[in-house]
Amino acid sequence: MRLFHLSDLHIGIKLYNHDLREVQEELFAQIADYAGQYQPDAILIAGDIYDKAVPSAEAVQLFDSFLESLYDAAGKTEIMIVSGNHDSAQRIDYLNFLLAKQRVHMVGIPPRTPEESIEKVTLDDEHGAVNFYLLPFCKPSVIRGTFDEGDTVYSYNDALHQLFARENVNEKERNVLVSHQFYLPSGKKADEIERMESEITAVGNVDVVAGDVLAPFEYAALGHIHKPMTVGADRFRYCGTPFAYSVSEANQEKGLLMIELGRKGEEPEITKLPLVPSRKVVVIEDTFENVLKQATEDYAQIILTDDKDLEIFDLQERIAMAFPNKLEIQRKYARQKGMPDEMAEPVYTSPYELICQFIPDMDEEEQDIMKSVINEALGGAAE
Repeated sequence: MRLFHLSDLHIGIKLYNHDLREVQEELFAQIADYAGQYQPDAILIAGDIYDKAVPSAEAVQLFDSFLESLYDAAGKTEIMIVSGNHDSAQRIDYLNFLLAKQRVHMVGIPPRTPEESIEKVTLDDEHGAVNFYLLPFCKPSVIRGTFDEGDTVYSYNDALHQLFARENVNEKERNVLVSHQFYLPSGKKADEIERMESEITAVGNVDVVAGDVLAPFEYAALGHIHKPMTVGADRFRYCGTPFAYSVSEANQEKGLLMIELGRKGEEPEITKLPLVPSRKVVVIEDTFENVLKQATEDYAQIILTDDKDLEIFDLQERIAMAFPNKLEIQRKYARQKGMPDEMAEPVYTSPYELICQFIPDMDEEEQDIMKSVINEALGGAAE
């Protein structure tokens, strides 16, 4: 059985106020072309369809045309979609029962009562059944109602483990998970996982889930982490975003994952199909004169390395002419000799660190409460 895995489309996102609709249209057309070429049995989209819980009309229209192109390109494919933390669960789930009759499964809401289970779609090939478990982004507060009365669930890790334990996954058959969550490889600490600037990260990494919960699955199509990575085993994959949505992703090779599932017990074959935009995100670091020689229409972060004052009154204009899609200009030695602050390399301060600067005398309990409040505020738009 052949699968496509993509995630974190973030339709409607802006990059330093640059509208990326044109780039996204271009990449979605490439994905549709791949679908026509390889005719996947299922296309799995693991969350964060939109960049905002209430997307613009233009974003909804773009996603609609993307789905139509996939549907037309691969005539017999099943399209399976889960919501991410950026999405509105209710909007993604809307009319799922009708769309499923047309081979489009859009699951926005996880189980919330003891009677509900993770939505499952079963397809068959010459080797038997393949069960697809479609799990949207979960918060412990949302799925707490699925557990027995008296069970105490404090963390994402506990909640997800208990949720999967209820499913009784049939390990004699092949099983695939589609999920949008922060799964941690065994033996790793959460702060060892490089996170991208375009991601919303939870304070204290409270949303982490141990990757051992993925063990019953032949393949896990994961979303939420924006760089391509595995979770311990090769068959547990984050495919990453289809485009670099931040400067920190500038050197990543973006692509669509194609998975070939064989018999039960066989390792899946995984191939990356490259997604190549006409404009990339690049970082150009050099002296002012050398920077101008590297003019490009790519989305460019400019870092000037001149160690002397640049008394050039039209510096900004000259760079803007050479780089029409400039993201920002930084000076590597900006704080020498009174260079203006706006030309300096920005220093990121997390919301929690910023609050600690204003309230430096919080005790440990107050710090935990503050982390919980900030985390809820950052992720709350998805509910």
